[in-house]
Amino acid sequence: MRRGNQERENYLDLLERLKTYFPAPVSNQIMDGYFIHTVSHFLDRVDDLKSAAPILGRGREQHYHAIMEEAFPEEMTSVEEVTKLLVSYCQGMPIWGHPNAQVNVIPPSTIPSITAVIAAAIYNPNIIWNAYSGHFAEAEIKAVAMLSDLVGYDSHRAGGLFTFGGTGTILYGCKLALEKLFDGKVMEEGLREDVKIVASDTSHYSRLNVAGWLGLGMKNLVTIPTTRDNEMNLTDLEDYLRQAFSQGEKVAAIIATLGTTDAFGIDDLSAIVRLRDHLAEEYNLSRPPHVHADAVIGWVWAVFRDYDFEANPLGFHARTLRSLQDSLKMMGSLALADSIGVDFHKTGYAPYISSAFLVKDRQDLTLLSREPEQMPYLYHFGDYHPGIYTLECSRGAGGALAAYANIRLLGKQGFRILIGHVVEMAEMLRERLENHPAIQVLNDFNYGPVTLFRVYPDGVDAEQALPRELSDPSYREEVERHNDYNFRIFRIIQERAMQGEGVWLSRTDAYRYADYDGEPGPPIAALKSFILSPWTNLTAVDTVARQVLEAREQVDGK
Repeated sequence: MRRGNQERENYLDLLERLKTYFPAPVSNQIMDGYFIHTVSHFLDRVDDLKSAAPILGRGREQHYHAIMEEAFPEEMTSVEEVTKLLVSYCQGMPIWGHPNAQVNVIPPSTIPSITAVIAAAIYNPNIIWNAYSGHFAEAEIKAVAMLSDLVGYDSHRAGGLFTFGGTGTILYGCKLALEKLFDGKVMEEGLREDVKIVASDTSHYSRLNVAGWLGLGMKNLVTIPTTRDNEMNLTDLEDYLRQAFSQGEKVAAIIATLGTTDAFGIDDLSAIVRLRDHLAEEYNLSRPPHVHADAVIGWVWAVFRDYDFEANPLGFHARTLRSLQDSLKMMGSLALADSIGVDFHKTGYAPYISSAFLVKDRQDLTLLSREPEQMPYLYHFGDYHPGIYTLECSRGAGGALAAYANIRLLGKQGFRILIGHVVEMAEMLRERLENHPAIQVLNDFNYGPVTLFRVYPDGVDAEQALPRELSDPSYREEVERHNDYNFRIFRIIQERAMQGEGVWLSRTDAYRYADYDGEPGPPIAALKSFILSPWTNLTAVDTVARQVLEAREQVDGK
């Protein structure tokens, strides 16, 4: 009996200690101060890792095989010990806001969007039901309404939700397309025949995930070739659709990409919708393909829909104005799409994950619904029950609240300034690269924050070499040699950047593939600058151009 009491006392003593591991549920000056101190101490120690390099501290060699054998610990430890451990995991992490970080489409996060994620982390709302999320649910509803207004949807009809990433937005779009094609029967009866989805060959690889995970099969994903401007070839699209409809094939969805990840290629959304509508009438289709706009990168350009380009109140340079206008023109009206994918963790300056799926007609979402009696422990009261039609049964509110925070913080004006600035810096970089005969900008007519370029050795005319690389089979060996040449330059640049001596760029192994009379040729590799930081300035731009030429000389042995 005594031993049992002793164990009971130990448990209660340990429970009191364990309670200090959590934020206090009621106001407690001491515990609230401890929570603030812990977070502040963590931030101070992480701040000590900052340097001239665009990463925190120094990267360490990864030994993943060894850590895969890690055993589950037996004893509790302290908040301080784990905080120290968390700081160590920040070592080597890229600092996306650093002016010398031009790696990929990952932005720094605003302070309010970080605060929003902290709020969601502390109080743990689940926005499948407003009973589990309180007013956090309102942030999702308002953010969806504001985004619908921004892209031009009728806010009285439009709807949407936040989901698990850009892949999730395409998944929702294609799932909705299937249900529309089969009158909502796929949810209940499953898919019993081959159905196609269509996307460009430079669209995001998540199209493969969606085709596979929806049970369509990747063989039913049809990829349409793109032009040299990285947009879907409308002639090829029309040829395929005519062939499919003539043969009685079912096409559920066409995915239009509005800002490809590599080159910022923009499919002509207006033309795609017009083609879809024309062929639906010609072939008497009662259920035409659903058009989903994968605008996870390009959505934010909609803030310029009502910008006065002639007066130019923000004072952008002429080259920047022309780039912004051309991108906006290519995107057409986003409101023409049946559904749209939006990523705030890309061009919305919010933390991962913050992705919104918008639908022109919110009634379409009922096609994804399940009966409430199938979920007897949920939705007994309240008036917001998105969990009835969402894929997720657990859906955190951090992404929705972060997006809402940035919409209110920045408005159209703030987003115009941010996007205008990064496009302006990209244009200044292109101007410098274009002035060198050994460098060729590859995505010349894709006017976004990303610049793909290829460097050539002495004796090679870059302007003449690129067309041959893309189309001349006799030039195959030169393509591979130049790929290797660019990789060597990239390695030098990367090593210097990690030492705080330059700008950190990225690369792509296949900007696109050569086309040898209809036969696929080798990939065309490229160096890549993706500018998203508001701290990137002309000094950083000049550094990129200089370090590329210095690395080129080092590779050439000069």
